[in-house]
Amino acid sequence: MTDLSKAGSYQLGDRMVKRMGYGAMQLAGPGVFGPPKDADAARDVLKAAITAGVDHIDTSDFYGPHVVNRLIAQALSPYPDDLTIVTKIGAVRGGDASWNPAMGADELRRAVEDNLRNLRRDAIDVVNLRLMFGDDHGPAAGSVAEPLSTLVKMRDEGLIRHIGLSNATPEQVREARGMTEIACVQNLYNLANRGDDALIDMLAEAGIAYVPFFPLGGFTPLQSDTLSNVARRLEATPMQVALAWLLQRSPNILLIPGTSSVAHLRENLAAAELTLPADAVTELDGIAGA
Repeated sequence: MTDLSKAGSYQLGDRMVKRMGYGAMQLAGPGVFGPPKDADAARDVLKAAITAGVDHIDTSDFYGPHVVNRLIAQALSPYPDDLTIVTKIGAVRGGDASWNPAMGADELRRAVEDNLRNLRRDAIDVVNLRLMFGDDHGPAAGSVAEPLSTLVKMRDEGLIRHIGLSNATPEQVREARGMTEIACVQNLYNLANRGDDALIDMLAEAGIAYVPFFPLGGFTPLQSDTLSNVARRLEATPMQVALAWLLQRSPNILLIPGTSSVAHLRENLAAAELTLPADAVTELDGIAGA
């Protein structure tokens, strides 16, 4: 069995978690909408992740919607004492599978209540405020003060334990840190998308976890001759190399690669044991500028 501890641990809220976790998004149907073809297989993936030593699962009630959180509860509740579950709020799904902003106070509270009910939890370990200010759903300018104040209130009420940000600009991270303690930042980042390099370093200095979403490219998987060549030399898969590069990029990076396959899950987790030599890292660093 893969030894996830080889990748080390990092602080997430008030807990130390292994740096290799699991993202549950792919357990929903196509387009992260509707139920999976095989709910039993989805639950098997979740159980396999816990058996392998995963202690950090990333999810959201807008995956499905509601589908993934219910699968998590069915498969894992009552939860292991050391399991940290992180969810996201700030969006809702339309009937056409669209992703729509939902950052009003009432919408955020309803989202937390939905997550609690579907996950069968009394409090959520970490709730990320998923910012949706831009038309293309990427990071965009806008004050976090109003929606974040709603999360702070719910934390004070005991509904959530820690607060994070997702899809945030450096300016929004600084604004948020001026209001409250931030447990983590979850943004798009991988070998080919390096826009958050400076933010990652800033967060590392502050002891704040950075959680890249789409660490393997997401809906458009990473493809690179350089990546394939390095993987071939190291007798690993390209995706394992891409994950190992992230682990070596900075100690505050926590990974949440997702899959709906037990075999693929084990392949991803095995990247925790892969150490990239310096020459390979140099080659891989050049992918973003290619």
